[in-house]
Amino acid sequence: MKITDVKTHLLTGPCTLDPFLSQARRVRSAAFIEIHTDVGVCGLGETYAGYFCPEVVPAIVDFFKPIIIGQSVDDIPELWQRMYHCGNFWCRVGVGVTVLNGIEAALWDLKGKLEGKPVYELLGGCRHERLPAYATGGPSNYPHDELARKIEFYLSLGFKGVKLGAGAHTPERGFEIAFEPAAAADFEARKLEFVRRHFGRELNVMLDGHMGNSPGATWNAATAIAVAKALEPFDLFFLEEPLHYTDPWGYAELCAATTTPIAGGECLTAAYEWQVFVERDAFDIGQPDASFTGGLGTFMEIARMLERRGRKVATHAWGAGASLMQNLHAGFAAPNTVILEIAPAYGPLHSEIIGDSFVMREGQVLPPTKPGLGITLTEATKRRFPFIPGSGEYNSVPGKILPEQQEKENHA
Repeated sequence: MKITDVKTHLLTGPCTLDPFLSQARRVRSAAFIEIHTDVGVCGLGETYAGYFCPEVVPAIVDFFKPIIIGQSVDDIPELWQRMYHCGNFWCRVGVGVTVLNGIEAALWDLKGKLEGKPVYELLGGCRHERLPAYATGGPSNYPHDELARKIEFYLSLGFKGVKLGAGAHTPERGFEIAFEPAAAADFEARKLEFVRRHFGRELNVMLDGHMGNSPGATWNAATAIAVAKALEPFDLFFLEEPLHYTDPWGYAELCAATTTPIAGGECLTAAYEWQVFVERDAFDIGQPDASFTGGLGTFMEIARMLERRGRKVATHAWGAGASLMQNLHAGFAAPNTVILEIAPAYGPLHSEIIGDSFVMREGQVLPPTKPGLGITLTEATKRRFPFIPGSGEYNSVPGKILPEQQEKENHA
């Protein structure tokens, strides 16, 4: 078997069918990478960069393409290393290695299909019979009765865990959050008290600070510590991303100051960048993303890095369907995975690619069973969701305003 071609497909479709998440984000872009062979078998992968900066992905894929044309999938780590080294000056962290992630995922999918094995078997074997899932809730829809309806919706889908955002989101006012320590701590404690009072202690609850991509100021260590300590009575599964990723020292201080488990890492790329945080014990639970962090092999390296420090893994997965399945396979292969992130009520850029490969029963995800990643990108899906330039998500700043924010400003 020889690789004959590498193609990038950019698509744009509904972000989600979740009515609560749709209040904040209506469309999503995605970048899929196909690896074609002379035996007619095709590998498929996704880079999460396609959600943020899709326009740059095809050129980076084409840069790496000559390295794998004519090659087999006998030694994927060697092919990854060749591509990574070729981009040494610009690919050690960031978008280069993130796009490389999608290529490597397609190689693993291809190898799994050729050998008739699920990808987790190629990564060292399945380490879990099942894993708990949580619904990505996005922002906290307010007021409280709206937040309760949101959680009830996720429970109706079979989830036993839910992640809510810090602050509040309303259609009229958009996203709002407190930054002063006492105010932020009081707001989040009242939110969690409400959730526990209405849904009990059995529900796994996570809170996401979103401080890696906050549209305004970010919490400092004092605010993050105040919030984390205020939430200690409410038995959070974890507090995610309460500080910006330029502050590994603050994360380490925060972890040492509270019994609330601190999670993070979705924005980190490559083992080198992760090492900066892991060696400082900056996370109790690391959140690598097997469509962003550099590759499925890199995900496993990071999981081992965390395991050596006694830390756990909770997969991050907010890409489209291939991204979700990449994270499922990596999550099942890592022995220290404790929970999987799942997009609830996902849209067609998930469902048409995943098919019936994703199975969740009573809030627990079962290991995928199909060869490869268990994903397919049909010609019909490509035609149905043509790419819309500018549909990637980004942090709005003067001169670069998301359509949703522009619409709010026009009606203000």
